[in-house]
Amino acid sequence: MADRKPLVARALFARGSWAETARISEILRKETVGGALLLLAAAVALVWANSPWSAAYDRFEDLHVGTDRLGLHLDLSLGGWAADGLLAIFFFVVGLELKREFVAGDLRDPGQAALPIAAALGGMVIPAAIFVAFTLDAGDGAARGWAIPTATDIAFAVAVLAVISTHLPAALRTFLLTLAVVDDLLAITVIAVFYTDKINVVALLVALIPLTLFAVLVQRRVSSWWLLIPLAVLTWAFVHESGVHATVAGVLLGFTVPVLRSAAAGGPEAGPGLAEHFEHRMRPLSAGFAVPVFAFFAAGVTFGGYHGLITALRDPIAMGIVVGLVAGKTIGVFGTTWALAKLTRASLDSALRWIDVFGISMLAGIGFTVSLLIGELAYEPGSERLDVVKVAVLTGSLLAAVLAAVVLRLRNRHYRTVWELENTDRDHDGVPDIYESHQD
Repeated sequence: MADRKPLVARALFARGSWAETARISEILRKETVGGALLLLAAAVALVWANSPWSAAYDRFEDLHVGTDRLGLHLDLSLGGWAADGLLAIFFFVVGLELKREFVAGDLRDPGQAALPIAAALGGMVIPAAIFVAFTLDAGDGAARGWAIPTATDIAFAVAVLAVISTHLPAALRTFLLTLAVVDDLLAITVIAVFYTDKINVVALLVALIPLTLFAVLVQRRVSSWWLLIPLAVLTWAFVHESGVHATVAGVLLGFTVPVLRSAAAGGPEAGPGLAEHFEHRMRPLSAGFAVPVFAFFAAGVTFGGYHGLITALRDPIAMGIVVGLVAGKTIGVFGTTWALAKLTRASLDSALRWIDVFGISMLAGIGFTVSLLIGELAYEPGSERLDVVKVAVLTGSLLAAVLAAVVLRLRNRHYRTVWELENTDRDHDGVPDIYESHQD
């Protein structure tokens, strides 16, 4: 028994393939731009909502557009369209990315997939437990928001990385992205299961018709937008009507898109399929428009001055969210990763230190987009509790970002040294020798 091999043979956070690393780097560059736009939109909303013209912001958010004449409840406010409609685009991209990771990415290997999945689960359970501990005695459904501090905003997190100019090793960047994608999947599952009060079964069954037609077309490699977009919109509309949050439609549509060029091929050697093509087209729309617009409508909360801010943060809901995001996420992600290493006898990659993993775990505490969405589902629209949620999510995310930036800035010199070493060792084909030696 003493000579038993570890369950995980390779080092934790070991470098993946060069092709996958390049793909992840390209995604993160796009998310950086989206994160900057998200921060700008949230800042504009906060300034407007706390200005003398705050009433105009409220009227703009509550402006209703749409109709109920078709038998579908589509007379929504602009804020409602942003949360139900635009975020469906975001979750469509999430569905594409998640399927890509597990079908043709480095994470098709169960041994590699286990770490981010376990870390995401840990990063959900601990913050949820902390939130419940703070709100259990508050009564009146306060604990209903238990899922608010469990989400990670990848665009916000990557934007922080760009601001602090860190040279994170590729394996850690991959881990952060995959962690956030799995985190989003868990969040949308929680939304579908725990934040759906009533289900219109007929509408849900009708939604399967355009969804099935969409799946048949994409499986046959039909990419004509004039066919696919109407089917996607119909799927979204009927899922919205069913009572299940409409963003679930985005994930389901993303899951139907083929990842590989040939379904008969057993690996990524077959080449990219429609998923990569759709992701290339939709990610700029998601990161550059859908998420920032949602942030603009969701982040606008009137603090009521310094005393109002302090009063809001003293609320048990706010304390549960802030502590859950800052401490819970860090403990959940880092603790699960460390425990997995001990249980499997896996060692950390030689190029990394545990403080690096700790910094990434703190970045996972930046919960913005999905946290605000869950807050809107957990509590009544326009209620004081929803304002408390917005204040707490903004405060917790900002605090997590600052603390993570401090840790990662301390490691910045180390990251820069590693980056310069890898670029010095590049051979004639442009691939770092360190990747080739790892694969050999």
